[in-house]
Amino acid sequence: MVEPVYSPVVALAKGGFAALGLSIDIQGAHNVPESGGAIIASNHIGYLDFIFAGLGARPSKRFVRFMAKESIWHSPVAGPLMRGMKHIPVDRDAGAESFRVALNALRAGEIVGIFPEATISRSFEIKDFKVGAVRLAQQAGVPVIPCVLWGTQRIMTKGRPRDISRGKAISITMGAPISVGRGDDAEVIGNQLHATMAGMLEDTIARYPQHPAGPDDSWWMPQRLGGTAPTLAEATRMDRREAIDRARQSPSP
Repeated sequence: MVEPVYSPVVALAKGGFAALGLSIDIQGAHNVPESGGAIIASNHIGYLDFIFAGLGARPSKRFVRFMAKESIWHSPVAGPLMRGMKHIPVDRDAGAESFRVALNALRAGEIVGIFPEATISRSFEIKDFKVGAVRLAQQAGVPVIPCVLWGTQRIMTKGRPRDISRGKAISITMGAPISVGRGDDAEVIGNQLHATMAGMLEDTIARYPQHPAGPDDSWWMPQRLGGTAPTLAEATRMDRREAIDRARQSPSP
């Protein structure tokens, strides 16, 4: 498939990775099918996650069409790129249309990327999932491929200054496809996906080759592993406060 925008963007991204001296490890790339529709469901810990989750599909020569918030399409720089790479805008006020576009892409044999947590996890743990990915898989008759990223939060994440210093490690784990039947309970499959990705995250962190340089560098590790990131409960409260503040600042209709 000719990708006049996506292919150069991937090449540019790989050049950027080389300039940053990133050490990128991809495990389980064989789990991404070389043809046919599928959903990649990834955890979300940093602003560049769509790049690295997409990279996990490149050994199978696949391009991933990510579902992302519609506001990105309004950017004069990012907007044309998102359209050229055939990503899928998500308008929270018109979710049915986003679902339809993603469904058509899956039925046409595309891979669609989804972050089922919806927003970045400040705790770097797996947050609760939305069930949209599972329901899309049911309607399209495609598998869900769990994906776990680690290390991406060290470059650019919510509430932290970006850090483009060289030499960071990035770990990408692609899990075995999860089949979703038409008659399956979406909540049950969603819980299975969550548990699978939580286990994958444990394994990915365990084999991650780098550790915090000291107390001031422990912010990117979960508290239960000795880091200073917010706990999942604390992060949930922070997200709720942020949502309330955002709603207060939005103009009244």
